[in-house]
Amino acid sequence: MFVYADNAATTSVSKTALDAMLPYLTEYYGNPSSLYAFAQKATEAVTEARATVAACLGAASPREIYFTSGGSEADNQAIMSAARLGARKGKKHLISTKFEHHAVLHTLKRLEKEGYEVTLLDVHEDGVVRLEDVAAAIREDTCLVTIMFANNEIGTVQPIAEIGALCREKGIPFHTDAVQAAGHMPIDVEKMNIDMLSISGHKFHAPKGVGALYCRKNIPLFNLIEGGGQERGKRAGTENVAGIVAMAAALKESVDNMEEDSKKMIAMRDKLFAELSKIPHSKINGSLEHHVPGTVNMCFEGIEGESLLLMLDANGICASSGSACTSGSLDPSHVLLSLGLPHEVAHGSLRLSIGEYNTMEEIDHICQVVPQVVDYLRNMSPVWDELEKGQRPHLI
Repeated sequence: MFVYADNAATTSVSKTALDAMLPYLTEYYGNPSSLYAFAQKATEAVTEARATVAACLGAASPREIYFTSGGSEADNQAIMSAARLGARKGKKHLISTKFEHHAVLHTLKRLEKEGYEVTLLDVHEDGVVRLEDVAAAIREDTCLVTIMFANNEIGTVQPIAEIGALCREKGIPFHTDAVQAAGHMPIDVEKMNIDMLSISGHKFHAPKGVGALYCRKNIPLFNLIEGGGQERGKRAGTENVAGIVAMAAALKESVDNMEEDSKKMIAMRDKLFAELSKIPHSKINGSLEHHVPGTVNMCFEGIEGESLLLMLDANGICASSGSACTSGSLDPSHVLLSLGLPHEVAHGSLRLSIGEYNTMEEIDHICQVVPQVVDYLRNMSPVWDELEKGQRPHLI
């Protein structure tokens, strides 16, 4: 049996998204910047897609939506814009968390080299940032708070509305990387006091290479890409019309079916947690109370995550030991280390991220294979042998 359980890394393109985009690859392929009637079909499609995305996110106006190449670009533009705006006012302090996606962390590191100060908040053992920690970190010169909506590795959800309200009260722009939340959790940027928000289409069944940045109308954006006047002069480059249309269609479909799909995914997720937790010396990572529907992250003591993934692959199961952007690294996940896990434990991590296309039969297959693979790897492991003989203490 083949089981794709890495939907947090990327998803398949849905039939709805594919059907929506095909005409703009073959029939209405004009450049939206051209004036003739043929090209205006593409212009109209982008305009309609912008309105759809705005509605799905609860934006006040479609003009607050800017199309990008994905979540990383949207994160970069939001953070760099807030930093530049802050510098103009003499404010060069930014607040984030230790377990953000590297699109955020690396951008903040770049700003530190330019003389900005960055405070990275703890997320505690449950993977949830505390509102009081955010409040305590705010200073007179704070120009941005950027905290992800849902973590890409452990699936924990942050108190976004409360953080947004705090930032609004203090007059500080608030950005959230919602790449793992969009299409899977209700989002209303107005009600949640969100000033900027990033999404990426390939996380909810649109193609790779297209995303969007929501930016509240009173916050100026600074350009990352110079060139033409596309996206109202804030993001140069001919629009990816087919991708934009597909993303809007996929997002609307996901939002429309969210309640039903969430129930299905939660049932499968909870079964994985229940069955895999029976493996001795295993640990669930992150709070189950504040959690996205489809992500399961666990550690198994005495094994290496890389070996676990290879053996699961041999059994037809696609999984991850962390985010796709860092899965080529042998270093333990910075997300798991931020929870306070020891290196030895973090090395034995497994992320299973299921979607609405998965089935309970596939979950049963995972529940059968994972314990067998863990047992096999432990029997080969000299570390596990030392743990079982009491030569070193168990950490889980």
